[in-house]
Amino acid sequence: MSELTRIPAPDGVAAAAQYSHVVMGTGRFVAIAGQLALDEQGRPVGEGDPAAQARQVFENLRRCLAAAGATFDDLVKLTYFVTDMAHMPAIRAARAEHMSDDRLPAASAVRVAGLVRPEFLLEVEAFAVVAE
Repeated sequence: MSELTRIPAPDGVAAAAQYSHVVMGTGRFVAIAGQLALDEQGRPVGEGDPAAQARQVFENLRRCLAAAGATFDDLVKLTYFVTDMAHMPAIRAARAEHMSDDRLPAASAVRVAGLVRPEFLLEVEAFAVVAE
């Protein structure tokens, strides 16, 4: 495992309940492209269902991290792209299946007008640091 330091609330910055403000570490940097709710054959999963899409997206992230020799514990940053901020509770629930609250990465959520195809409700990209 890489050496990661999480700073949930730097001096003078209000604490956030759903992410760490700062995550730093040593090791190899891994960038994972935005993941959509696609199954292994490239078919959409959970059309109209943000919870089903979020579960598939986090499963795809898990597989991408594993391909790089990483786990969710190695994440330093997640960026959520959502078509509706009302989907965030479903995303947080899917994230909670893979990450504990004391190991949360830095995160940003961006509401977008649309994603690459209209059936997608969310996309998540990730950055990790893994041991050399």
